[in-house]
Amino acid sequence: MKQNTPLIYLQISTAQGPAECRIFARFVLGKLLAEAQVKGIDAELVTETADKYGILSATLKLEGQKAESLAQSWQGTLQWICPSPIRPKHPRKNWYIGVFRLPDMPQMYEMPSENGIEFQTCRSGGKGGQHVNKTESAVRATHKESGISVRVESERSQHANKKLAVMLLAQKLAEHHAEQAENFTQEQHAQLYQVERGNPKRTFVGATFKEK
Repeated sequence: MKQNTPLIYLQISTAQGPAECRIFARFVLGKLLAEAQVKGIDAELVTETADKYGILSATLKLEGQKAESLAQSWQGTLQWICPSPIRPKHPRKNWYIGVFRLPDMPQMYEMPSENGIEFQTCRSGGKGGQHVNKTESAVRATHKESGISVRVESERSQHANKKLAVMLLAQKLAEHHAEQAENFTQEQHAQLYQVERGNPKRTFVGATFKEK
C-alpha cells in the first residue's frame, strides 16, 4: 500500500432490482474504473456478483490522493432514464442503483513481536502476603499499533507473566479483527438493500448513458 494515501471501499448495488438496473450497474462499474484510471487512482475490483445482463453488486477498492473526491462524486443514488432495452413494452423508464461507501476494511494485525509491544511491570494485586506486594511480577503488555493491551499477574515470575501476556495479546488481536470483520460484512450486506429512488446524485439518459 502506498504511504499516506486514503484507502476507500465502494459498493455498487442494484438492491436486487430488475435486469435493467443490472445493465446500468455494469455501465457504472466501467465508468467508475475508467475515471479512476484517468485520475491516477489505483482501483481494484474486490468482489462482483454478475449475471447475463450485468452486475447485481460489486465492491471496489480505491487508493490514491484523489480517491476521496472520486468516491464522493459517485456516492448516492444513480438514475438511468431509458426505455427498457430488453422489455420494449414495459412502461417504466427510470432505473435506480446505489453507490455506497463501506467502512474501512478491518486491519489484520500480525502476531506481535516484542519490538511491537510495550511492556510495563507493576506489583501484583490481591492476597499473597508481603512477597506479592514487594515484587513487580505483574506485566501489562500493550500492542503499540492498535493500543490493545492485556494485564497478567497469574504467574509468580515476571518472565512467565510476560510470556503469557504475549500469547493473550495475540488472542485479543485476533478476536478484535474477527469482530471488526463481522461488522464490515454486516454493513456490506445491509447496503445491498438500501437504494432510494429520487434525488439522484448523477443521472444518465438513453442507450448511450449520456450524463445530464
